[in-house]
Amino acid sequence: MSEPTPASTAAKPQPEPRSAYKAFRTIGTRWMDNDAYGHVNNVVYYSWFDTAVNAHLIEQGALDIDTSPVIGLVVETQCNYFSPVAFPQMVEAGLRVARMGQSSVRYEVGLFVQGKALTAAKGHFIHVYVDRASRRPAVLPAQLKSVLEALQ
Repeated sequence: MSEPTPASTAAKPQPEPRSAYKAFRTIGTRWMDNDAYGHVNNVVYYSWFDTAVNAHLIEQGALDIDTSPVIGLVVETQCNYFSPVAFPQMVEAGLRVARMGQSSVRYEVGLFVQGKALTAAKGHFIHVYVDRASRRPAVLPAQLKSVLEALQ
């Protein structure tokens, strides 16, 4: 019987180039984003993920936050950090769709310090789309599916 492979030998996540992403959004850092260590606090990165995805969906006509009958609820998140970001830098969030099911989507977001070639951080989150009223899983609407396919 072979011994289990230690986690330390698993492939270490690596920064990615801009060419790995389909759409981009520029996001400004804020004074309050920096923590006591002089860089943007880790929780802010998840806010940037949300901003990049939802702003794209709204701009593409796939999401109306007030009236869409189907909404996305986050069920999983993850982020790897490669280099620090600090106020007053600008961040460019690259977006792609890695997987799309009947009612769920895995978004992947790469965060670049403006002008840099490789991600300072990258991560993902999974939305399960549900009926706004019942909160039960719902099939992705055609307009949303079309916008998501363009990000694959």
